[in-house]
Amino acid sequence: MFLDSGDKTECFGCEGCAQSCSQGAIFMEEDEEGFRYPRIDSLKCTTCGICRKVCPYGHAPEKHMESRYVFGGWHCSPETRFESTSGGAFSAIADAFCEENYLIFGAEAKALQVFHSYVTDKSQMGKFRKSKYSQSMIGSTYRKVRGFLNEGCKVLFSGTPCQIAGLISFLKAAHTDTEKLLMVEVVCEGVPSPLYIRKLDKEMKRKYGAGIYSLDYRYTGKSVLSHGKWDFEEMKIVLEEKKKILKKDRWLNPFWSIWLEHLMSRPSCYECPFATQERIADISLADLWGVHLYCPDLYGQNKGSSLIIANTEKGREVVKKARHFMYGHELRFEDAVKYQGPLRKHIDCNPNREIFMRDLESNMTYKEINKKWTKKFPFKLLWQKYIWGNRQRIVFWKLTKGRYKIK
Repeated sequence: MFLDSGDKTECFGCEGCAQSCSQGAIFMEEDEEGFRYPRIDSLKCTTCGICRKVCPYGHAPEKHMESRYVFGGWHCSPETRFESTSGGAFSAIADAFCEENYLIFGAEAKALQVFHSYVTDKSQMGKFRKSKYSQSMIGSTYRKVRGFLNEGCKVLFSGTPCQIAGLISFLKAAHTDTEKLLMVEVVCEGVPSPLYIRKLDKEMKRKYGAGIYSLDYRYTGKSVLSHGKWDFEEMKIVLEEKKKILKKDRWLNPFWSIWLEHLMSRPSCYECPFATQERIADISLADLWGVHLYCPDLYGQNKGSSLIIANTEKGREVVKKARHFMYGHELRFEDAVKYQGPLRKHIDCNPNREIFMRDLESNMTYKEINKKWTKKFPFKLLWQKYIWGNRQRIVFWKLTKGRYKIK
């Protein structure tokens, strides 16, 4: 393994080292937990050391906060907002930045596979929408970005903070001019092991005779419980040949329970140096959590609302242009950060993680894993979500014309 110390918290899985090797001596390989790590083919390696210079661990790229600008709201196009996870902010940014001679890079999902790809037309970027909750395979993306920048193209790159760090380090080592590059990160709360979803896929094959064709972690269409509402975070599974469509609300979904307990995140996520108020990307995107508490006017019938944070002057200029495609207004960062844990610190490692991962790696079935590890949500929480929920709070806020603070 590439890691000299063997400490897996030292590798983010950004794949910058693999793409920097001109000899093709480094390849990514899954470990027993399902996470990808670099390995070196000693027969091809020339010990040039470029891979270590590119690695962002220990020498992260410069962080920014000097040009911070915070905006909350949603895309004016109802269709774009519906097809997005939250409010369609990424589409608005693409509309503002991509005029001509541009490329857009993002994470694309096909069944259980998530990988980075690119499009040359904004009309094709629909495949980058929706949250994946899986670390994408970068492949040769960084090299392609470098090539397009060298050709004078504008490039919009979106990814997790560690992938942004990998790209910055890669381009810096290659002395690439990044003036026409816009980096957009998703505020990340850790990437889960793919082994859990593979167990789910195996269960679907056993129970219905078909594997997973598509997986929407946060479906916003019609449903019995959530009614297609954004903050219910419902999961929708479409099986192969559309044999069956399954939907499960967040508060009844074992995936959310286990992931939010931080039982199956990548080891480096528990010590992530990028989960701070200062960011390395030009723009940071997130759901506008807490909207019903500090800016109820942006709740928008619970159809999705985005938080956009510009961290650099380049990002600030683009966000201000993107405002023309969105409904919303400027917000105070101090208010937004209260409801964005990953903007304050990295996630904490659950003391039971090692035991859970052993179970996940074992022959235990999907049902057995869930029975042992799923946390049951208290009745009080379910009452608040389904009966006295955020929608009812917003109605109260409107009836009182905002005179009373919502708690």
